Amino acid sequence: MAGGRKRSPAGSSRLSASLSAIWTDKHMVLFKAEYTFLVAAVLWVLEIGINAWVIQKVAYTEIDWKAYMDEVEGVINGTYDYTQLKGDTGPLVYPAGFVYIFTALYYITDHGLNIRLGQYVFAGFYLITLLLVFRIYHRTKKVPPYVFFFVCCASYRIHSIFVLRLFNDPVAMMLLFGAVNLFLDAHWTLGCALYSLAVSVKMNVMLFAPGLLFLLLSEFGLIKTLPKLILCAVIQLFLGLPFLLENPVGYVSRAFDLGRQFLFKWTVNWRFLPEEIFLSRYFHLALLFAHLATLIFFALKRWKRSGSSIWALLKDPSERKETAQKLTADHILSRFSHFFYVWYYHTLPYLLWSGGVKKLAHLLRVLILGLIELAWNTYPSTTYSSVSLHVCHLIMLLCLWLNPTPTPQALQTESQNKAKRH
Repeated sequence: MAGGRKRSPAGSSRLSASLSAIWTDKHMVLFKAEYTFLVAAVLWVLEIGINAWVIQKVAYTEIDWKAYMDEVEGVINGTYDYTQLKGDTGPLVYPAGFVYIFTALYYITDHGLNIRLGQYVFAGFYLITLLLVFRIYHRTKKVPPYVFFFVCCASYRIHSIFVLRLFNDPVAMMLLFGAVNLFLDAHWTLGCALYSLAVSVKMNVMLFAPGLLFLLLSEFGLIKTLPKLILCAVIQLFLGLPFLLENPVGYVSRAFDLGRQFLFKWTVNWRFLPEEIFLSRYFHLALLFAHLATLIFFALKRWKRSGSSIWALLKDPSERKETAQKLTADHILSRFSHFFYVWYYHTLPYLLWSGGVKKLAHLLRVLILGLIELAWNTYPSTTYSSVSLHVCHLIMLLCLWLNPTPTPQALQTESQNKAKRH
């Protein structure tokens, strides 16, 4: 027909050219970052089958799910005093967002009794998390695609945490990676809101707060950062309001307990220490000091731009001496990746391939990933597994420290090169 639609020759030719390029480079598809999307898409589809197989064939392990259901059942029955809410494993120690999300899961899974359905819901959480993580790697194009096999298919422990244990950590991390994607797209206000929701599921997400604060100050300065911090606080107050009205001290002390004592039998990375040292408050304070000192050193020497003062971050970007540069995906992730396994597992490839030691061979990086996975899967942990985990962490930290701080000119050149590729 004369009036019928014709196929676009330009569209067909572009598809043909893309397929031709893939076929020409077929032996390099697993090694070139340009093929991140293709490899990630294949692995994501493969993960649907893997999760279904794990749920059907591997025995479910009851650890915290029944306790979660007991805790939210107390709220459903009208108890809003956090000090009165508890499950099989102890008192409720998670913020209000956890209560609302797991109340929904309580009803979805027939009062928590339909565990198989709950496993499939968590498989959905896993696939959403993986999608968000792959999108981040697609944006950065730093890591060769073959490494993504180790980000998903190769980890028994991560599948176990999601679909065999049904912990609340995966829910928090799913929300966190959603927030990171929003930050990459420059939706800072919405990203901060989602980040605060992640904190409301489990307090550990606050480990990412120093990096986020640095990013907000870099992008907006102090005055324009304050409304976003206030938004995060207001969300916490709004979610916790029913419990704050009932017993404010009880809610804050339970949901955000910074002094919780962990049992030595569960340690993964400190097995080589005597138990009395592990339980010592002085040791805990020393670790906190070392953590804060490391953050401060990185902020002063590695995160800020070369030749600029850290105090310049407090100024509006338009008032700073150096030319303002838009934050790229690399800058956001390098300041947002932090050290529980699921809390940093998906960031490990980025940390390893972002280090400043160019001679750190691909095989050695993969070996570090394997050793970390082995250490986390060793139960009970041993002196050797704990030491090897520390060594791997120290190597990564050293490589990140040796990563040169880019100058404004280098950032501009990098931005121009990326623009040309696109």
